[in-house]
Amino acid sequence: MRSVLFGASFALAFTLFLTPVFIRLFDRLGWGQFIRDDGPQSHHTKRGTPTMGGIVIILGAVVGYALGHLVEQDPPTLSGLLVVLMMTGMGIVGFIDDFTKSRKQRSLGLGGWAKVFGQALVATVFALLAISFPDENGMTPASMAISAVRDIPWLDFAVVGGIIGVVLYVLWTNLIVISTANGVNVADGLDGLASGSAILAITSYVIIGFWQFNQSCFSSALDPEVAYKCYEARDSLDLVAIAAAIAASTVGFLWWNTTPAQIFMGDTGSLGLGGALAALAILTRTELLIILIGSIFVIVAGSVIIQRAYFKLTKGKRIFLMSPLHHHFELKGWAEITVVVRFWLIAALGVGLGVGLFYLEWASQ
Repeated sequence: MRSVLFGASFALAFTLFLTPVFIRLFDRLGWGQFIRDDGPQSHHTKRGTPTMGGIVIILGAVVGYALGHLVEQDPPTLSGLLVVLMMTGMGIVGFIDDFTKSRKQRSLGLGGWAKVFGQALVATVFALLAISFPDENGMTPASMAISAVRDIPWLDFAVVGGIIGVVLYVLWTNLIVISTANGVNVADGLDGLASGSAILAITSYVIIGFWQFNQSCFSSALDPEVAYKCYEARDSLDLVAIAAAIAASTVGFLWWNTTPAQIFMGDTGSLGLGGALAALAILTRTELLIILIGSIFVIVAGSVIIQRAYFKLTKGKRIFLMSPLHHHFELKGWAEITVVVRFWLIAALGVGLGVGLFYLEWASQ
């Protein structure tokens, strides 16, 4: 348990005190934000603000997680390392996109299909590793069943068997990862919006992971009276450790990312955090619950899909003044900080409902 506290403390200190160093470094390297001409006029003052701050978040989380284990002389688990793999891999895809934008000074970095291919490659490697290497209890980091609050037995790809079952599971994992990562990416349009919302969502997995650890089917300390409610999740406490390190690292970054932002996380950060969120959902067997926990990302991404579909169906008409949804409210005259705080409140409500549903399922049995 102390590795969780140490890791989160190290991660917070890393980003809180070292982000200004990275701001100066990125400024010298010319890694400035490009602003679209068709966006809100108030955003043009942000042109040139250092971006790719996701590097700081990912470094802080990984360093904090590693130092927490080092202090406790406790080796990391495969589940924790898989979250690191997902976050770092998606962050690299985002970095390539950010670097291309910065180098060419345009709003488009990687092409759409190239970005999806990179995300799918990371998600596929994660999926195959997550259903391999069983522990002493025969548990792999993830199961091949679709899960909500727990695995759903009648939605288990393992029943299909063989290569087909594995392929279906890999496709399902890709759907979760790519949807979640791009949801966070789309929400990253205002100072602190994506980082603050991600903190809330990822912190929920600190609570969920700790509860699963406390109620693990493989714990000798489990109360026999509630044993039938236990969770078959692997390495729960280490998932708490990595989730706490990521959340704490993002908190330190938010100090410098809040209005007026001195640094942006870029696609490096938004895809990295989205990937980490998806990995935590998969490894805690709460995949469908992410719809509530990440509800703000679902809403924002949904606004883009609705806008584009309506635009094509009506041959040029729009529902929103601009998508994603946060820009619509900006053009309606809301101050940027007002939009951000209100979206944070919506994110907090979704997280509260998600965690509440998770506990309610346990309490109702």
